[in-house]
Amino acid sequence: MLENFNFQKLQNGSDIRGVAMEGIPNETVNLTPEIIAKIAQGFVLWLTEKLEKTTSDLTISVGRDSRLSGEILSQSVTTAITEMGCDVYDFKIASTPAMFMSTITENFNCDGAIMLTASHLPFNRNGLKFFTNQGGLNKPDITAILNFAQANNFTYSNIKGTISEHNFISIYAQGLVKKIREGVNHPNHYEQPLKGLKIIVDAGNGAGGFYADQVLKPLGADTNGSQFLEPDGTFPNHIPNPENKEAMASISSAVIKNKADFGIIFDTDVDRGAAVDSQGKELNRNRLIALISAIVLQEHPNSIIVTDSITSDGLTNFIEIELQGIHHRFKRGYKNVINEAIRLNNEGQESWLAIETSGHGAMKENYFLDDGAYLITKLLIELAKLKQENKSLTDLIINLQEPEESEEFRLNIQIEEFKEYGNQVIEKLTQFASSKFDWKIIPNNYEGIRVSCTSEDEKGWFLLRLSLHDPVIPLNIESNVKGGVKKISDRLLSFFQDFENLDLSPFN
Repeated sequence: MLENFNFQKLQNGSDIRGVAMEGIPNETVNLTPEIIAKIAQGFVLWLTEKLEKTTSDLTISVGRDSRLSGEILSQSVTTAITEMGCDVYDFKIASTPAMFMSTITENFNCDGAIMLTASHLPFNRNGLKFFTNQGGLNKPDITAILNFAQANNFTYSNIKGTISEHNFISIYAQGLVKKIREGVNHPNHYEQPLKGLKIIVDAGNGAGGFYADQVLKPLGADTNGSQFLEPDGTFPNHIPNPENKEAMASISSAVIKNKADFGIIFDTDVDRGAAVDSQGKELNRNRLIALISAIVLQEHPNSIIVTDSITSDGLTNFIEIELQGIHHRFKRGYKNVINEAIRLNNEGQESWLAIETSGHGAMKENYFLDDGAYLITKLLIELAKLKQENKSLTDLIINLQEPEESEEFRLNIQIEEFKEYGNQVIEKLTQFASSKFDWKIIPNNYEGIRVSCTSEDEKGWFLLRLSLHDPVIPLNIESNVKGGVKKISDRLLSFFQDFENLDLSPFN
């Protein structure tokens, strides 16, 4: 099987993802224990070159989320690594951010870390994320690792490495507890700054259940009403994804039912998070970005907030007019957003936050690690401080202008050369939009085409871009007037009719 297997097909940007189990029609397993072992050994080879170390000098941590395939794949990874002479710290179920922290935490200082996860994808999928103490790997690094796996030219050690188990998630949690205590610095109960607050967690049966028991409870919070904390790779209650409507409705309902002050929801591997206020109103997408921007710009006035391309005009106004910061809208893809913030800092332009609408938020103060638990921790510090002033967290975003309507249409491209075709659609739409007196193409746009719609019955904008990995053109539309999205989409539908390889059924 290995001779004919194309490892590069498993690359998904800066991650590796594949089908690890049967169970969904027409999805063939391509991430087997044998395949994943070779990828893990490719990472070892990549590390030896990067760090200029021998395999016997390397220590690598391995963790996984709650997926059903996780245990057997993790065993395959740890065995493969030790066969090359490396020592392995087996963390069992962990979060993706915790895996990075194992490379910089005293007494661990792992040379590399591997997390087995496929984020919010269905139960049959799995994948790998890799870290060194410099952060998560980038696309060229993943390509190199897969090339090593493809070549399958590995040297095995006469002396196998050791495997030792560690409960690292508890050490990671202790760091968050310390962060909240120091951040709130409560005058009366320093040890339990969340005392008197009812905060519930929805882990979606992923890896985030530790936050309720190991972070919130030691800080004095009442966590009764928390749900789906037990890891369960069948994800029986809802998709563990803060962008999923059912998932957000579930935590909103739990907050109202339990009369909680705050609700928290994580994705499967806890690199994304979102929240719900005491009224059950969602704090995700633009509202989450506005909230964390308000906190960051209090601490670092006038700095740059980097977001992805689909954020709203209202958010830009809030960041730049209300908060006196700079909003830099960049490409979709959490690594793109993070790398752009790092680039700006390297060029002397201060940026303390990189955040994607999906909930991937990374902060300069936290190694630009996209860490859902850390992002939520920052919100909780502010929540506890504002409670002492009889204020609420959402007071920070009271002047955020939100659109009347918003919609995303995902148009499938039904042709093999989808990237070339998609770019042609975008190019022709640019010409089409230029000819409309009430449509203005927005300059300094880093992907696709973004257009401001100025007429009284539209008052909004749209963005058409090519998906990073899939044969899809996502179309995002927002309007500040009722019926505006339909007005804009109807005009665009007439334009799209000329493209026979576009699936226009989402407009129905």
